[in-house]
Amino acid sequence: MLIPALSLDTEPARALRLPLAGFTTLDAEAFPGRRAAVIYLQGCPLQCGYCENGTMMAPRRGESGEWEAVETYLASRLDRLEAVVFSGGEPTLHADLPEAVARVRGLGLSVGLHTAGPYPERLARLLPWLDWVALDVKGRGHDFDRIGGRPGVWRRHARSLEALLAGDVAFECRTTVHWRDFELADVERLAMTLADCGVRRYALQVARTERCQDPDYCRPVPGAPSRETLEALARRLCPHFDHLALRH
Repeated sequence: MLIPALSLDTEPARALRLPLAGFTTLDAEAFPGRRAAVIYLQGCPLQCGYCENGTMMAPRRGESGEWEAVETYLASRLDRLEAVVFSGGEPTLHADLPEAVARVRGLGLSVGLHTAGPYPERLARLLPWLDWVALDVKGRGHDFDRIGGRPGVWRRHARSLEALLAGDVAFECRTTVHWRDFELADVERLAMTLADCGVRRYALQVARTERCQDPDYCRPVPGAPSRETLEALARRLCPHFDHLALRH
């Protein structure tokens, strides 16, 4: 498929329609090694039970002036910021994201993206203008659909991963582990599948259970592996990656 180029020659007079769900003015973790602001966009096609950003899931159209206020703020903080990360929700859901990326780059800032990869063509179009991508890997094969609550999305996600592996943009794969969704062996199989595909940076994130979208995910899981067991698995997996992180 021919993917149209993204141009940095944007028209400032055109108001962008990006629905903002949240904004973090400074985050030292969202973009490795850089001081970043994080822009959370409203709307997500997935329905993960463990999601703690449930209020960001319902789609809406951006209000006039939402993006312009953020852009004005970013321009006033260029002495403090090095990057902007678009997160969500699912940021690639929005048609005006490419132009927003162009405008951020026009300010001289690096751009990162957090995505689950449900729209591979949109991601491929963005890649030449991104400096960092965090790809959320829900599960292995059809488990991705089960955990994400959306039939058929795992194949599109796989194409997004292929685009990242074939490209030059630095990226990390990351998996949120909730023991309602995984057995320990499932986590290991998923990690080894990614390593065999060529993924070099991987992070396992233990799901927080305080405010999950599905109330059942807030309850303890009988027989769930202990923190020490997961840490032992992470140590076994480390040799298969250049960098592996376990985040609690």
